[in-house]
Amino acid sequence: MSLEVAPINKSSLSKQVADQLQEAILDGSLKADDRLPTEGELAERFHVSRPTIREALKRLAAKNLIRSRRGPAGGTFVNHLGAEELSDQMTTAATLFVSMNQISLTEVSSTRLELESLCCQQACANRSEQDLEKLRAELNYQSNTNISPEDFCAADVRFHRAIADASGNRMLSFVMYSLIEALQPVANMIAYRFREREIILGQHRRLLGAIEDQDINLAKAIIKEQIEYLDQLHCEAQSSHQEVTEQNSFKR
Repeated sequence: MSLEVAPINKSSLSKQVADQLQEAILDGSLKADDRLPTEGELAERFHVSRPTIREALKRLAAKNLIRSRRGPAGGTFVNHLGAEELSDQMTTAATLFVSMNQISLTEVSSTRLELESLCCQQACANRSEQDLEKLRAELNYQSNTNISPEDFCAADVRFHRAIADASGNRMLSFVMYSLIEALQPVANMIAYRFREREIILGQHRRLLGAIEDQDINLAKAIIKEQIEYLDQLHCEAQSSHQEVTEQNSFKR
C-alpha cells in the first residue's frame, strides 16, 4: 500500500483529508480491502487532530468508500465497489437532481429516448435466451391485476433494466441503471394514477416481441411510443395537481 499526503491548510480540514484519501482510492494507491492506518497514524501524517480524521472517515463512509470492523483483526478498510454499488450512488444523485428541479422531466424523457433506443438496438443484436426469460418473467408479473401501483412501477423498472442488461454492453448498462432506477420511478410515481396498465403492458409485449425477432426499427419505435405516452400522462398529472392546488387556494 502506498499513501502519499499533501500539506493541509486550515480551512475545511476534514474535507481536505477525505478528498486526499478518496483520491488515493480512485488512483489505486489504496486498493480494495486495504487497511487504512489508525486514526492516530493518520492524524500524525496529515498533521491534524484525531477528531478531524474521524470526521474525514465519516465522509468516506457516507460515500461507501470505506468500512469499519471491530475486533483483533478490525480496523478501517477500503471497500470493494462493484457496478451496482457505484450505480446506487449515481441513482441517489440523479434522484436528488430531479426532486430539486435541477433536471426537468423533458430532459429525463429526451435522455431516456436516446439511451433506451441504443439499448434496444444492442439488445436486438445481443440478447440471449436468458435475457428473454427475464423479460418474460417481468411481463408475467406485470400482468397480475392484484399488484399495487408501486409494485407495477417496480416491475416496469426491472423490465427496462433487463433490456439494458440484454444489450451486452456493461458500460451502457451501468449508465442506464442510474437513469432507469432513479428517473423512471420518479416519472412513474407522478403518472401512475393516470396510466392504463394494459397500454403499458401492450407496449412491453410488443417490445419483447421486437427484441425476440431482432427487429431494431420496431423496438426503437415502441420505446418512442411509450416515452411519448408517459409524457402525456405527466402533463395530465401536472394539470390535475395544479387544478387541485387552485381549488384549495380558492376555498381558503
